[in-house]
Amino acid sequence: MKEIEDIIQSYKKAVAAGKKTALATVVYVEGSSYRRPGARMLVTEDGELTGAISGGCLEGDALRKALLAISQQKNKLVTYDTTDEDDVQFGVQLGCNGIVHILFEPIDPTLADHPVALLEKASLSEMDTVIVTLFSLSTYDGLQPGTCALYYEGGINKRLAYPALEPAIAQDVATVFHYKNSILGQYQLDGDTISGLIEWLAPPVSLVIAGAGNDVFPLVQMAHIAGWHTTVADGRPGHANRQRFPDVRRIVTGKPAIVMEQLRMGAQTAVLLMTHNYNYDKAMLALLLPQSCPYIGVLGPSRKMERMLQELTTETGLVVDDAMRSRIYGPTGLDIGAETSEEIALSVMAEIKMVMAGKNGQPLREKAGPIHGQVHATFRFEKNAFPDDPITCAINEQLSNDNPSTI
Repeated sequence: MKEIEDIIQSYKKAVAAGKKTALATVVYVEGSSYRRPGARMLVTEDGELTGAISGGCLEGDALRKALLAISQQKNKLVTYDTTDEDDVQFGVQLGCNGIVHILFEPIDPTLADHPVALLEKASLSEMDTVIVTLFSLSTYDGLQPGTCALYYEGGINKRLAYPALEPAIAQDVATVFHYKNSILGQYQLDGDTISGLIEWLAPPVSLVIAGAGNDVFPLVQMAHIAGWHTTVADGRPGHANRQRFPDVRRIVTGKPAIVMEQLRMGAQTAVLLMTHNYNYDKAMLALLLPQSCPYIGVLGPSRKMERMLQELTTETGLVVDDAMRSRIYGPTGLDIGAETSEEIALSVMAEIKMVMAGKNGQPLREKAGPIHGQVHATFRFEKNAFPDDPITCAINEQLSNDNPSTI
C-alpha cells in the first residue's frame, strides 16, 4: 500500500501543477519478473516517475509508452519479453527471464472514478478491498478497459461499464476476498476474451507501540519508510509528543485503559509492549489478550512474559488459552543477532511482516519455487460457492437488486 499512497500524493501534486499523468500497471507476468502483477508507476508529462514496474530496466521505455498514452489519451497494453538474453529488443540489460504485460492508462482528472481515484478510495479503507483491472492480450489495439472497479467487503463501490461481465467478475471477487490472494480472470465479451487482474489489497499494517523511549525512534522511522500507520502510546506526555515523533499517525497518552479506548484492533494490527515499565506493559497485555490483533510483541526475555501471564492469572483470573498464547511474541523479533536499537527494530519489523504475510521467515535460498506467490488463473465457482461467506452474500445481493436479470 505504500507505493499506492506515494502514487496518490504524486498525482495530487501533478494535478495542482497542471501536469498530465498516466498510470502504468503490471497486469500479467509469464515466467520471472522483478515485480508482480499489481506493481504500479505514475508518470507525469515532464517525465517524473513514482513507483516502479521493474528493477529499473523497463522504466526508460515505459516512460516513452506512457507519454504516448498521454498524447493519444488512450489505454495501451505493452508486452516486454525479457527472456532474450541478448536484450536486442530494448538495448538494455533486462535479464528477468520473463514476459511482462504492462497497461498504460492516461488519467483524466475530470472523471470521478479514474484509476488513481479508485486507488485512493482503496487506500482510505480500513478493510480489505479488491481492484479490478481489465485488459486484452489478444487485441492490443482493441478494447483495454483498464482499472475500472472497486469492491469492498460489503459490496461494490463502482459498477463496471460492461454489465455482461459483472456476474462472472463478482464471483471471482468473492473468491479473492475468501482466499486473500489475487487471481487472473478470463471473461467473454462480444466474442472476445477479456483478461482481468482481480487484485486483493489489504490495508497497511497498523503498528501500535506502547512506549516512547529513545529506543522507539528507529522503529518509528523504519515503519514510516515501509508505509505502516504507526501509533505511539505512553503514560508520559513529556515522552509521547509530536516533537519527538513527527512521523507517526497518532500519539496517545494516558494509562492503559485510556489508551485502549482510543485504539481500534484489526487483522492488520500489531502491538509492541516496550515501555520498560513492567506494570504498564502488564496492564496493556491484560487488555490486549481478549482482542483480535494477530501480533502482540513483548520486549525482553521470555521469563518476563511468563511472569506477566502468571500474575495476570493470579490477580485477575484471566485464563490464557492457546489461541491467546499464539498471538504473543515474546521475546519479540527474529533471531538475527540484533544488539543495537536499530538492529532490534529491524528484527521486530521483519517478524511482524512475516506474521502478517503468513510466512515462515526462512532464507529465500532455501525456498523451493519462485520467490513471490503467483497470480493464478481463476477457476470458476458457481454462484453462492461460499453460502455462509458474508462478502459473497453482499455482492450477490447487490447485483441481484441492481440488475436481477444478470444473475
